[in-house]
Amino acid sequence: MMLDWFARDDVPILTGERVTLRGPRPADYALWRDLRRQSRDFLKPFEPRWGEADLTQRVYLSRLKRTREEARAGTDYTFFIYLNVKGGETLVGGLTLSNIRRRAAQFVNLGYWMGAPFAGHGIMTEAVGVSVPWCFEVLGLHRIHAAFLPHNMASRRVLEKNGFREEGYAENYLQIDGKWADHVLFGLTRERYDQFVMQLRRMP
Repeated sequence: MMLDWFARDDVPILTGERVTLRGPRPADYALWRDLRRQSRDFLKPFEPRWGEADLTQRVYLSRLKRTREEARAGTDYTFFIYLNVKGGETLVGGLTLSNIRRRAAQFVNLGYWMGAPFAGHGIMTEAVGVSVPWCFEVLGLHRIHAAFLPHNMASRRVLEKNGFREEGYAENYLQIDGKWADHVLFGLTRERYDQFVMQLRRMP
């Protein structure tokens, strides 16, 4: 049965001052559907094309099954981002750590999305900040890659505030809203992360 399969969840729970990152669960479906539907116009210019059919419970459960298989294999980790509020949690967005490569590479790709009502409040900056040490200190990776559309200044700020640096420009890198789009490439190495942490500790 499908519910029997969902008993195991290999995605950890990561916590920050305001946010909690954890794996999506079957019971999260309605919250996820409503937030994605409410944020469609906001997210449309920044994501691959999707429609109402992608918000069905069947599609959600199928994706959830796949994400748990990927986490079990150690190749991808999908998190929902919850804002810690009085009396519980509020779903505000999502974060993915995907395409993990081992051996000589030791890197992961970082991606994220934020619901429209919660953008611009520093929540994603904190969420990324919670995920970065887990990548380096628990997964033992050496690099984190991220990419964003050239005009997406909010995403640039999220990455810069977490120690990432611009490393390149990729022509027609990903399909966004049905069209191939250029992206700015950012990266963070373990060495640069360690320096970044030391600088923060020296700040008054």
